[in-house]
Amino acid sequence: MKGRIIGIDPGTNVLGYGIINVDGRKADVEVMGVVELKDLGDPYTKLHRIFTKVTSVIAEYKPTELAIEAPFFGKNVQSMLKLGRAQGVCIAAALNFGLAVHEYAPLRIKQAITGHGDAAKEQVANILQRMLHFDDVPKYLDATDALAAAYCHFLQLTSPIPTSGGAKDWKDFIAKNPNRVLR
Repeated sequence: MKGRIIGIDPGTNVLGYGIINVDGRKADVEVMGVVELKDLGDPYTKLHRIFTKVTSVIAEYKPTELAIEAPFFGKNVQSMLKLGRAQGVCIAAALNFGLAVHEYAPLRIKQAITGHGDAAKEQVANILQRMLHFDDVPKYLDATDALAAAYCHFLQLTSPIPTSGGAKDWKDFIAKNPNRVLR
């Protein structure tokens, strides 16, 4: 693969984004940053700012794929709803540009970067800094979390082990492999 992947860590107070350049099995950082939304009180104004910023970043850097952190299931339903809306706005912006969308659970992203799913944000940032050779870890780790989503997707793309397309169950296997089943 050759191109760019944008990673997004959706949030309604701070949204992180990061773009990596991919050339075969090599990746490097193009840009990373955050959209600060704390000062905006109205939730719809926040969603509009998210859409506008994500759209402008996509237009400027022209990635072909989006890797976005999926909302995690927590106890606070209102927080989940707000995060889901932010994620939806980011996905809509990406689809508006024809990007392929890939969603990853936070645990899966941390596991891909650090080797275990309960890693702290600081650990993810430090490992990414060593792997991708960028100078400074940003103030808001939402930017490195977004970069982690993009890099997780890159690792998925370059893995020699197939991780998708397999059968969900026996019925699915039979449907996908009619020539391998005796009837």
